[in-house]
Amino acid sequence: MATTAPRTSVPRDEYGPSGWVAFAGIMLFVAAFFSAMWGLAAILNDQVLSVGGRGVIIADFTTWGWVHLVLGVIMGLTAAGLFNGSGWARVTAIVFVTLNAIAQVGAFTAFPLWSLTVLALDVVIIYQLTARWQSAR
Repeated sequence: MATTAPRTSVPRDEYGPSGWVAFAGIMLFVAAFFSAMWGLAAILNDQVLSVGGRGVIIADFTTWGWVHLVLGVIMGLTAAGLFNGSGWARVTAIVFVTLNAIAQVGAFTAFPLWSLTVLALDVVIIYQLTARWQSAR
């Protein structure tokens, strides 16, 4: 007669992220991906991302591309830290999402709809990480 070991349920990790933190992590990863892709496009072919209008705050699209690429990579790594429920990732995410929002304001006259969309994502992420954060018990 074969016996099997009793199944034990795996206890839920009390340091794991809540639903809102996971949502903020996903949104941070999406914003990081788009920021990195725009940065990469500006670095590889800055002639495509030229603007013919007035009032552009950006002086050089290649520099703008490097800033966005670096911000995107760091935001992506921070999103992975949020999924682990790390406290350092929360603070880092708030800082870099704020910097990304400021960078989007710099590009607002060049890409108004894109900048407004990313800015809205940044506001949602900052709200979720500040107002909805629940510390581990």
